[in-house]
Amino acid sequence: MTEGAFVASSAAAAESNASSYRVKFAREEFLQLVRMAKPKIVYHRKNMHFFAYDGFVMYTEQCENSDFSQRILEAIEFSNYQWQK
Repeated sequence: MTEGAFVASSAAAAESNASSYRVKFAREEFLQLVRMAKPKIVYHRKNMHFFAYDGFVMYTEQCENSDFSQRILEAIEFSNYQWQK
């Protein structure tokens, strides 16, 4: 699978698993959740790391890329608004 196809399929899977609700965590709790949820990708935008789990977008502003063993994918936008075409 090409990297582009991998990113597209991962994004589609995340979209089907996440609502427009976001849940913010402190650093240690977020890292504990990452260990429990085992996401394939953790997304990064500015000072925020996030992933979809259990119907929500889980995020923190207290981590560094080096905190994760998962692949880090740089996002160009993180929106507070529900998807509209």
